[in-house]
Amino acid sequence: MSTVRKQAAATTAATDIDVSGRRDEARLDPLDGLREPDGPCCDVFLTGTVFLDIIFTGLDSAPVRGTESWARGMGSSPGGVANMATALARLGLRTSLAAAFGDDHYGEYCWDALADGEGIDLKMSRTVPGWHSPVTVSMAYEGERTMVSHGHEAPPPAGPGPFPDCPPRARAAIAALTPGRREEWIASAARRGAKIFADVGWDDTGRWDLAGLADLEHCEAFLPNAEEAMRYTRTDCPRAAARALAEKVPVAVVTLGAEGAYAVDGSTGETAEVPAIAVEALDPTGAGDVFVAGFVTGTLAGWPLADRLAFAGLTAALSVQEFGGSLSAPGWSEIAAWWQQVQAVDGQDPQALRRYAFLDGLLPTATRGWPLRRAVPTIGFRSPA
Repeated sequence: MSTVRKQAAATTAATDIDVSGRRDEARLDPLDGLREPDGPCCDVFLTGTVFLDIIFTGLDSAPVRGTESWARGMGSSPGGVANMATALARLGLRTSLAAAFGDDHYGEYCWDALADGEGIDLKMSRTVPGWHSPVTVSMAYEGERTMVSHGHEAPPPAGPGPFPDCPPRARAAIAALTPGRREEWIASAARRGAKIFADVGWDDTGRWDLAGLADLEHCEAFLPNAEEAMRYTRTDCPRAAARALAEKVPVAVVTLGAEGAYAVDGSTGETAEVPAIAVEALDPTGAGDVFVAGFVTGTLAGWPLADRLAFAGLTAALSVQEFGGSLSAPGWSEIAAWWQQVQAVDGQDPQALRRYAFLDGLLPTATRGWPLRRAVPTIGFRSPA
């Protein structure tokens, strides 16, 4: 299949990243014209663990035992479920997050970055006295990353309340399925009309029993990677795995890594496959979350399956050119800048460009080139006296 040729990568490998407030960029509502006065105020609800991510960049190789390595860049940002929440918010979706935040400086920083910096609704979230924030240190090198995390499970809420078993009315909800476990909030969200989009992690039990994913019955779409999909369906081909999964959920999407993604609409029999965009990958952290956010955006906007898949792949490709999870999630100005740049590259395959022609009717007309997101190496500076 034809693919878009590589364009110039963003040059932030050795810089610092500023997430001190909401970025000045073109704002676009992908659901403009679809909203109704009695419709949900929330577009997407999600819940999970927020980490404080500390990202070291500009490493030439993996750290070697017994030596000291110096990174040329460093950044701090909310991570974990915050990667997905940020990706959704930057694409213009009204996002509600239910999460526990520590009452330490890390938790305060993450709360402010998400609520004030990204406009994410945290009314369903809570601050837990005496609980320290989970932390991940990520070291990016050679297009990969190594992570070390520490944290403890947040204590349950002290009394009855909405966290998170009674989610707000939303157009969609995103869930991470756990083998052998049901989450009541997923069924509750589905009963209230939310489309459930789900992914799944590695099955440490080794059983890979699709029947063990009990909440799959509530899902509108299931988005595993190729290895997960083949193990759950006992197939040796990711496309066959997607077709098998489409017998269980309305839409099955299997990500194929460097090959792109493949999707099957089980209700219509429609299939779509989009190759990956050739980019120089600096840090893959959060790329899967950004892919899901892009697919959810296109689904809620009512786009054709192939356009949803292409958009998801594009947003993920843009994210791996930057460092960090939530830091790298692209907004509409980055997408518009890519579309302008890639059309100017000599020798592009016209057929590959046509795959993204749907962007012409969506994107803001004015951009200022490729916006740089720079990371502050500290959690926060003190205000001047």
